[in-house]
Amino acid sequence: MGSKVILTPQALDDLRDIVSFIAQDNPGRAKSFGNELIDHALTLAELPERGRIAPEISEPSVREIVHRPYRIIYEMFPGQNAVYVLRFWHGARGEPEIKP
Repeated sequence: MGSKVILTPQALDDLRDIVSFIAQDNPGRAKSFGNELIDHALTLAELPERGRIAPEISEPSVREIVHRPYRIIYEMFPGQNAVYVLRFWHGARGEPEIKP
C-alpha cells in the first residue's frame, strides 16, 4: 500500500500562482500543466524515497523531484505513511522558503 500524498496550503498557493501566471498567455495549457504537476506529485505515493535530498535543507526526509522547470519539494513521514508536498517551485527562482 502506498503513502498518502497531501498538498500543504503553501503548495496549493504555489500551484494557484503557477496556473494563474501561465493562464495569462494560455488558459488551456495552464490547466493541463497544473494537472501535470499534481499528477507528478501523486506518483510519490508509491516510491517517495526516489527524490533527491533538497540541497538547501539537507534533511533526509525533505526531498524533491523535478517536473521541468518546477521542483516538487516534499517531506516524507514513513511512520505516518504520508508524504507532504511543501512547494511547487520554479527552478530559476533560487531557493524556496520552506515553512515548517
